[in-house]
Amino acid sequence: MGLDAVKAVLPEYAKDIRLNLGSTIGTSTLKPEQAWGTALACAVAGRNAVLLKEVAEEASNHLTPEAVEAAKGAATIMAMNNVYYRAKHLIGDDQYASIPARLRMQIIARPGVDKGDFELWCLAVSAITGCGVCLESHEKTLRASGFSREQIHEGLRIAAVVHAAAVALDAHAALA
Repeated sequence: MGLDAVKAVLPEYAKDIRLNLGSTIGTSTLKPEQAWGTALACAVAGRNAVLLKEVAEEASNHLTPEAVEAAKGAATIMAMNNVYYRAKHLIGDDQYASIPARLRMQIIARPGVDKGDFELWCLAVSAITGCGVCLESHEKTLRASGFSREQIHEGLRIAAVVHAAAVALDAHAALA
């Protein structure tokens, strides 16, 4: 069922999200694997079971099994990193920058997919969780590896809409 199933259950007050969901992913200027990997990573980060199930089902038509695992890996590694690096930054004490993280992050070095695609997925998840340090870092890495601002912008658009769909579905279920 995929995105059509999600759009069918979004409430009327989320009509804009319903319309944007299809247009941001379906007509994205990103390569299909980039767009669907972004959508899947963001659905994992959104933590809504209905959205995740449906996006994962449709994403599997556009992604290799390795890319599916990498998108889920991007979401989970950023769940850790976004909390850690955002907290270090928000504390405001520069001395924390010199303390090593001592957290395993091997998937970043060997994601099993194109590193640029993985970075894009990490950036999109970081946008959802609001980690400025991670956003800056991943954007710089993407730009250095040849991604255009327009491609990065597309990833951010997908992140925004997928997250909004998760919020709408959670609200709708809670108020039903």
